[in-house]
Amino acid sequence: MAARDPHRFVNELDDAALERIVARLENRAKDQVFARLFDKYAERLDLPPVAQVLEVGCGTGAMMRFLARRMDFSGTGLGVDQSPVLIEAAKKYARDEAVADRVDFRVGDAHSLDLPGDTFDAVIAHTLISHVTDPAEVIGEMARVVKPGGTVVIFDGDYSSLTYGCPDHDLGQRMDAALATATFNNPLIMRDLPRLLPELGLVIHEAWGDAVVEIGGGSFFKSFAETYAPAVIKAGLVPAEAVESWLKAQLQAMDEGKFFGACNYYTYMARRS
Repeated sequence: MAARDPHRFVNELDDAALERIVARLENRAKDQVFARLFDKYAERLDLPPVAQVLEVGCGTGAMMRFLARRMDFSGTGLGVDQSPVLIEAAKKYARDEAVADRVDFRVGDAHSLDLPGDTFDAVIAHTLISHVTDPAEVIGEMARVVKPGGTVVIFDGDYSSLTYGCPDHDLGQRMDAALATATFNNPLIMRDLPRLLPELGLVIHEAWGDAVVEIGGGSFFKSFAETYAPAVIKAGLVPAEAVESWLKAQLQAMDEGKFFGACNYYTYMARRS
């Protein structure tokens, strides 16, 4: 069976897989290793006093809830995602956290947004572009709906750098590659953005990279491994016994303070010309 990015095909997942995705998105959002990377670009958005911000591929809405809680943000946010299940979860979490008056969520396709052009002060794709069917179409839609002079933010990983420590180096390398293949439709897309963004009418004004690293214990990489190892098995990329052995070794390393996990992430901030 060919690998099928679970986020790209989220509407085809069974209930158990959807529960794992929801849990992964929420656990990741609470992880300080990762949450700081959102804050790093959010504080650079330079928004007007009453801004309208769109997040495409919002998942459970964690980033929009973060934005709504920031003291320097007084506008409103809209999140769009293709999954009705994730949108319902986003609405529930927003109500639970008392920010539902500041953020709204709706089902929609990032490749063809049912939104008017020139509308938003900022448009964000937070770990979306690695999953979509056609990155250029999605970025083109982001450029269309942002106001002239507005900001487009694309944050995602370069998943050839995704790696877990493993005593069996051969198995470790196979699992690193299999996880990237099974989980991301476009694992190398962040390398293409310096060329792609200008072609779509966007001028890069800031860009940087960050390494997400956990040594000793693991939380961010624990949830990633537990969520996506089943996708490696389902795709037949590595035999199930080997995947289960690898996952057991990762969890044991975390318990014993011997864990290593790392991945490079990149942020592009561009303005519509």
